[in-house]
Amino acid sequence: MLPTIQWKKGKVVMVDQRNLPWEETYLVCETYEEVAEAIEKMAIRGAPAIGVAAAFGVCLGLKEVKDKGNIEEDFSRVINRLRRTRPTARNLFWALERMESTFKKYKKLNLPQLRKKILQQALEMEKEDVKINKRIGFWGRELIKDGDRVLTHCNAGALATAGYGTALGIIRAAVAQGKRIRVFVDETRPFLQGARLTCWELSREKIPFVLVTDNMAGFLMQKKMVSLVLTGADRIAQNGDTVNKIGTYTLAVLAREHRLPFYVAAPISTIDFTLKRGDEIPIEERAPQEVREIFGRCISLSNVEVYNPSFDLTPARYITAIITEEGIIRPPYRRSLLDLKNKKKREKSSSFNPS
Repeated sequence: MLPTIQWKKGKVVMVDQRNLPWEETYLVCETYEEVAEAIEKMAIRGAPAIGVAAAFGVCLGLKEVKDKGNIEEDFSRVINRLRRTRPTARNLFWALERMESTFKKYKKLNLPQLRKKILQQALEMEKEDVKINKRIGFWGRELIKDGDRVLTHCNAGALATAGYGTALGIIRAAVAQGKRIRVFVDETRPFLQGARLTCWELSREKIPFVLVTDNMAGFLMQKKMVSLVLTGADRIAQNGDTVNKIGTYTLAVLAREHRLPFYVAAPISTIDFTLKRGDEIPIEERAPQEVREIFGRCISLSNVEVYNPSFDLTPARYITAIITEEGIIRPPYRRSLLDLKNKKKREKSSSFNPS
């Protein structure tokens, strides 16, 4: 299983996903600014992976602090820089909120002890993410039958997480059961996460797959070549509305028209319970050259106007089920997700030990 990101000898080491599938190279970050730039420039991407990267970035930020004279100001500067990297993925903000909570709890410790507590939290989040993804795979594998042909979009595999993957984790788990599965991989323009990253992961796992362009999905469904659609998510509102890589909404509408299941796989940390509806989720817009160019070569007019939203919104009514580490969530999502939130609160309360 691929280690997407690791803490090694006081540095953050991550697979540089911009170079895949041609080269497996690693980016070494020694400062929180370098981590922030890696997130912004998509050397690392995928909501859970971004969250873990941000947590490690906080650890590097504290390493740069020389004394506790202005510790709260110094910590806020680090947090705020990382918070500005990408606006859509919920896991980024969830991870930073968790680091803030840890800081508040231990800020009275001396600087070496505080750094140790912050690092322990980040390492725990990394381990948790892999465990969570495997639980998502455990629940989701029952939704895939032997012989199914699964259409995916973007990359929701090990590269998008600390390891194993969400949507691809389900496929891995189903294959481990002995099910024969064929995957149709959407190329996922404009950054080609499907063509470059999902194909690379599936090839390493020896899972049969076929690469298709994004605009072939309707044709495949019309010809009854697809059994179900399975994607990840970047943020989910409390009513089940889901924001994911641009093009996801199109697949959901097509799946509904062709009476195919449309499943979303995501950890609970991707659910934003502060937002009632998906239209409250900010949609990141990225640089026009990502559309004008492919690998540095212009494919259109060099000055053509470009609109480049990185994500779109899939209304909850198009989603058959949301697969989390706590099980499969089905409509009505507002009630189901609230029940899930309350369950997690009860579990946290019952595990509280005042000593």
